[in-house]
Amino acid sequence: MLLIVGLGTPGETYQKHRHNIGFMAVDAIADAYGFAAPRARFRGIVREGMLRSKGGPEKTLILKPTTYMNESGNAVREAVAFHKIPLERVFVIYDELDLAAGKVRVKRGGGNAGHNGLRSISSHIGNDYWRVRLGIGHPGEKERVTGHVLGNFAKADKTWLDPLLDAIAHAAPFLADGDEAGFMNKIAVLTTPQREATPKPAGKTKDD
Repeated sequence: MLLIVGLGTPGETYQKHRHNIGFMAVDAIADAYGFAAPRARFRGIVREGMLRSKGGPEKTLILKPTTYMNESGNAVREAVAFHKIPLERVFVIYDELDLAAGKVRVKRGGGNAGHNGLRSISSHIGNDYWRVRLGIGHPGEKERVTGHVLGNFAKADKTWLDPLLDAIAHAAPFLADGDEAGFMNKIAVLTTPQREATPKPAGKTKDD
């Protein structure tokens, strides 16, 4: 079984916050593959469904903790313990301030970089789960960080945010395969603007 956790802050007021991109990403995955309707469980909202994998359909649980961000680990611990999910099958998707907007990085283990959600999860289940970092960009000045992270995405952000969420949904089966590099590569391909081929000038060429 695969567990994909999205981090964010529950409540309509916070839906469009940059800090909620983890929620947005897992919703995109669940919607794209027709997961079951949301229901309350494990101190969060869960949706169950299947992702394609090379070994066949992989049962997948989407989890959005509904606790405060700094208590997210409680929900993750309960889901992991109930389903006996090994940490190498746990992926946590969250916002990354120090990563350029729209960029994605995946790694297993590592530090928490001051992210309260990760700190809580690591304290409850250990550090050996997968981190899926979604860049939201840095405002450039330390004094503006809190307002940036806890502010809504700007209208201009839709040019990269919507394609990114679609790409994450398309690439999700790579996580079921345990192919994290493939996941990042697929997203890169889907979110990189394609250059139009330059037409050849009319007339003779040197080969004529």
